[in-house]
Amino acid sequence: MEDRIRRVYVPMTETGFYILYCLRDEMHGYNIGQKVKKMTGGEVNISPGTMYGTLSKMEKDGLIRFVREEEKRKLYHITELGWELLNIELRRIERLYKNTHSGTP
Repeated sequence: MEDRIRRVYVPMTETGFYILYCLRDEMHGYNIGQKVKKMTGGEVNISPGTMYGTLSKMEKDGLIRFVREEEKRKLYHITELGWELLNIELRRIERLYKNTHSGTP
């Protein structure tokens, strides 16, 4: 993994994390937004500008790939590099949780 990619994406923004997490399955931007809203009980709402800007950047950086178009909506899927970054972030979040719930002040 390039150092530049690591610097840009680690740690991930909440938006970036949820987008990559959702793209474990093929999805389009609107669908991702709806899934994130449902997953977070409405606490996270990704605006269209943020969604499509992030998808474009992630595609350019090789974290996701365009799969196909369906009814004028572009479907994306996570790449191997995206999986690598997602797993780094999941381990980081797990570590944070574990460290703050270990019972030691």
